[in-house]
Amino acid sequence: MQRERQFRWTDPVSPGVTPIRTALRSAITNAIKQRDRAALTAYRTALAAIDNAEAVPVGGEHRAGSIERSAAGVGRADAPRRGLNEQDMVEIVRREAGERRATADALGTMSPEAADQLRREADLLLALLQ
Repeated sequence: MQRERQFRWTDPVSPGVTPIRTALRSAITNAIKQRDRAALTAYRTALAAIDNAEAVPVGGEHRAGSIERSAAGVGRADAPRRGLNEQDMVEIVRREAGERRATADALGTMSPEAADQLRREADLLLALLQ
């Protein structure tokens, strides 16, 4: 059996930095190689949560109109994304881990297998941040 590599986030101010997004992507690659579905789920969900947090909120303005007025060309209709700093991304991953723990506690004795799975996913996310 192959040894599992650990990818850890380090503070962006210090040398030898691994940004959280890079650490998550590396952890996803490792989870795929290890065929670890729980880890893969946890890391992909955390990365998606970061991507969703960067999404621009939809405004109240709706521009329905004719096809002649629609944007044409690659990237013409793209909206700029909100920029998050490393600490914001780390907080999102911590929040994801906290939500998993809270859900696991709520499941309690109703579904112990699912609760254990969620606790393991939360532990994997928190271990990535240490």
